[in-house]
Amino acid sequence: MQKQARWVTTMALLTAAIVVLGFAATAQAKLTGNYTKFAQCPYSNLEVKKCAYATTESGEVVLGSKKVPIVNPVVLQGGTLQPVEGVAQFVAAANGVTLSKSPQPVPGGLAGLINCREITEPFLRFSCELTLENGLTGVNSTLELAGPASEISMSETNIVGEEGTALELPVKVHLENPFLGSNCYVGSSSSPIIWPLTTGETSPPAPNTPIHGKTGNLEFFEEGRIAELSGNTVVENAWSAPGASGCGGFLVEILLDPVINASAGLPAAGGRNTAILNNTIFTASANAVRKNNEENP
Repeated sequence: MQKQARWVTTMALLTAAIVVLGFAATAQAKLTGNYTKFAQCPYSNLEVKKCAYATTESGEVVLGSKKVPIVNPVVLQGGTLQPVEGVAQFVAAANGVTLSKSPQPVPGGLAGLINCREITEPFLRFSCELTLENGLTGVNSTLELAGPASEISMSETNIVGEEGTALELPVKVHLENPFLGSNCYVGSSSSPIIWPLTTGETSPPAPNTPIHGKTGNLEFFEEGRIAELSGNTVVENAWSAPGASGCGGFLVEILLDPVINASAGLPAAGGRNTAILNNTIFTASANAVRKNNEENP
């Protein structure tokens, strides 16, 4: 009888738990319509005033002597606080993925980045040649956020006005290939590459010359609560880049980093690097996103 009573009690508790969890799941609100792209906006934080979702669809990054076209979309998402003098501090995406890690193929792959014959250490040169012989020649360049999202800032005024810094990003570039190991980076969290991107005109040191960004076409949705800026271009070509580090792993990097840097023209002073990002930017009132969330259980 005791076993039966215990079994009945256990089943009752499990049933109650399932009912409670089921109710919680059905009571959980969700975004609908034009608001769905802001699903990762931290709108539950009442200090967040705007939600932002930007996709870079094309463009290029010139790092030293290497040019990498942007062929895979890169997403920047999160929220922004109340602007101070027109500049708003970013708040991280709810899922932690504020800047998507979207690999971009490096033209020429490993052979375009390294000449194995330039490596003087025999074993390392052999490993390089073996990697090429095995067809593992592809190299990806992945832009990563170098620091917390709070170090990102955005000015909607400057984006529309085509002057000043529209978007400031601290970034690092991850070079990915089996031969390069998992920690081959240009820039780091402690020494990031800073991009003060603008829709206006740049003023770089030589040999670069000024280039101009572009404010896209502005449309409003949901009675003005959501803004879409399509065909937008932000640029910067005055930034400097450090040398690559961590390539090939522990000990090997001492030999490999200088080879990569010599081939890629790194470190590269200001005026020898360029970022051109063609994007679409969506922004929304965080209050409107919260309201949409509450109205759709």
